[in-house]
Order: sequence, then C-alpha cells, then structure tokens
Amino acid sequence: MYNIFIDGKEGTTGLQIYDRLSARNDIKLILLPEELRKDTEARRECLNKADISFLCLPDAAAVEAVSLVSNPDARIIDASTAHRTDPGWVYGLPELSSERRAAIASSKRVANPGCYATGFITLVAPLVKGGVVVPDYPFVCHALSGYSGAGKKGIAQYEGADRDIELDSPRHYALGQKHKHIPEMVRGCGLLSAPVFSPIICDYYAGMCVCVPIHRSLLTKKYGCKAMREYFAEYYDRQNFIKVMAEEDTPAYLPANKIVGSNKLEIYVCGNDEQMTLFSVFDNLGKGASGAAVQNMNIMLGLDEATSLI
Repeated sequence: MYNIFIDGKEGTTGLQIYDRLSARNDIKLILLPEELRKDTEARRECLNKADISFLCLPDAAAVEAVSLVSNPDARIIDASTAHRTDPGWVYGLPELSSERRAAIASSKRVANPGCYATGFITLVAPLVKGGVVVPDYPFVCHALSGYSGAGKKGIAQYEGADRDIELDSPRHYALGQKHKHIPEMVRGCGLLSAPVFSPIICDYYAGMCVCVPIHRSLLTKKYGCKAMREYFAEYYDRQNFIKVMAEEDTPAYLPANKIVGSNKLEIYVCGNDEQMTLFSVFDNLGKGASGAAVQNMNIMLGLDEATSLI
C-alpha cells in the first residue's frame, strides 16, 4: 500500500488525480480536512509522510511546498510550471526515450509537463533528436484547447449564465509570445530559438489539438508524408499511450475532443510531400495533466504505467 498526498486537491488537476486514484486498492490517499488544507504545518506533515505527493498548486505555492519536505525518501510530482525547466528535476514525459523513463523511475523530483508543451514536444523532439531538422528550425505552432485548461475561474466564466458573447468564439491569447509553456517547449526539444506559438481557447470543455506545420525544403532529411509517418511510428513503437495514426485513419475533420477521458495521444501526419502538418490530439486534462501525473507516479512506484489509465 502506497501513501499518496495531493497538495491542492480542490483544483481541476488535483480533483482529476483524486478521481483516478480513489478507486485503487494499492493506494492510500492522505486527506486533510477542509479547515486544514491550507495549514502549513498540516501540509508539511503530509508531504513528509507520503511516498509520493502531487503538487497541484500555483507556482509560488509549489516552490513553498518543496521547501517543506525534509524526509529524504519523500518523492514529488509537481504539476505546476515551477520546476519544468529546472535541471534538478526530471521532466516527466517518459515516451521521449528509455533513458527518460529510467530517470523518472529513479527520481525523487519529477516535473509534470504542461498540456500544450506535451503536444508540441511529442511532435518536435523526435525531429530534433533524429536530425530530421536543425535545432534552429523556425517552428510555428497553433493549438486548440477546451476551456477546462483555464482552471476553475475560467471554467466558471465559460459556464456562467450571463457569460460574454465573445466566449462563443474561439479566442487567441498570449499574443505577446509570453506563454508560460514556451520555455519547456524549447528545453524539452533542445531548440535554439522559441517557436512562434498561437494558443486558442475554445467553447468546449476538454480536449486539445496541437498543430506544427513543416516545410520539406527546410528539413535536413527530406522526408515526405509517408516517410515522416514511418519515422514517428518507429520512434513511438510499443508505447502504451502514443499512437501514430495511419493515413487511412485520418478523418476529413480532426476534432480536438475525440479522445477525451483517456491518457492517449494520437499523432497525425497530413498534407503533401512538400508541405506537411503534424498534429497531436489528446485530452488536456488527461495526457496533458492528471493522466500524465498518474502515469509518472506508476513508473516511480515500479508499477505498470497503465495502471488505472485508459
């Protein structure tokens, strides 16, 4: 039986992790009564008692939570942005390599990836690692997300009875190229410059589609669609949660919410041999947040990574 603590259980990610773990018979959830959930000493006790703690907190609060840990055996999975580019933490995207998976398994400090970053890195990191592109390739990335990615305040705004009519339309944001996921996108792929990133929040609850256009003329290895698809299929061969879709499985319309409720991520290679578009489709609350966190916990505990995940 493993003792697990969720610091910040009332947030969107924390609640999803709680739901994923509460039915398991190998997990004992350490719970704080409502009146103590922000009490520093009560949290300190839980963080040091747990085998693994999830930090589902704002960045500053996550940093504070780590400072409360004195037990050398206590392990942390941080779902905030605070430690994603910290060299002392392992970035929790195990599908990137067998070395990354082993590092997660042995680490005491794992930074859970951001949702947009997960979609971008799963598309771009293999290209850089395999020498298909140079690290200073001028990447552009567009991404659609359901409004659950905006957190509790954003959800309340979208689901309010008197909401603004502008919420009926998809909305571009982070227009100044300052989105908090960009640093981990750069570091996670080994890029020399940041992509031009255009995130779009939409009027549906959950699901994400990340899109990266590719020009064959700028590739180091002049792959067309078929070769590119085969490259990704080999790279992610035998992964539980990442699937490279065949050409015949590519729909005429690609919805961002097609695999909501799962921890899966689907990759599509579309277009023609001169101009391709790479897509990653997944649940921003699943592989983009709570599902990935539980997957990392399973790996850290030496369990089958797919335990309690679909």
